[in-house]
Amino acid sequence: MKKLLSVAALVAAMFVMPSMASAQDKVEASLGADVVSNFIWRGMKFGEAAIQPSLSVGYKGFAFEAWGSYGLTSMDDAKELDLTLSYTTGGLTLGITDVFYVTGDDAPNYFMYETHKTNHTFEANVGYDFDIFSINAYTIFAGDDFNEDGKSNYSTYVEVAAPFKLGGLDWTATVGMVPMESAEFYETTGFAITNLALQAEKELKVSETFSLPLFGALTVNPRNENVYFTLGVTF
Repeated sequence: MKKLLSVAALVAAMFVMPSMASAQDKVEASLGADVVSNFIWRGMKFGEAAIQPSLSVGYKGFAFEAWGSYGLTSMDDAKELDLTLSYTTGGLTLGITDVFYVTGDDAPNYFMYETHKTNHTFEANVGYDFDIFSINAYTIFAGDDFNEDGKSNYSTYVEVAAPFKLGGLDWTATVGMVPMESAEFYETTGFAITNLALQAEKELKVSETFSLPLFGALTVNPRNENVYFTLGVTF
């Protein structure tokens, strides 16, 4: 998706969709999907109800993940496929993501990587989990992210998230910001806070032996003065 190198990020090599693996000694794999009432990403809305499948494989700190989002109610909603390669050691995660993103009924060639024609963006990320909070930074270093002069914007996004428990639910509070101008990607002219989110999760008991993870998220984007509420279930 239109998604997040300052010089520091390039040196550190940053992505993530969240950290996927610890230094496990055996191959671990997971397969799942979220069904969400709307598609909200980093404080921006990209569509209505969607299914968002994911598949990951990890080994000794390395992980490969495929993640997608496909609208359920409108052909105009975003369609996205992200491929992420990451490495985690201790609390540190480094990663690179190839984001392929289209809207409407467009069906461009996935293998089109030519500058100014591709629908891919390539994002590096670096993050550290301090247990009581985590910080992640993402920067686009190639692909579909250009300014008016046709040069790369290096659009960057930084996010701080803190988990906590309250009232029997697992909560996460998030603050996300764009540190510099990103007119096309994040619609900012300079530093801006673009994502203030509060998410709660619980297990929805279906039967004595089966339950589904349910989550709700309230998101405020001060930059574009919008508020969103998302309800989702994980399979």
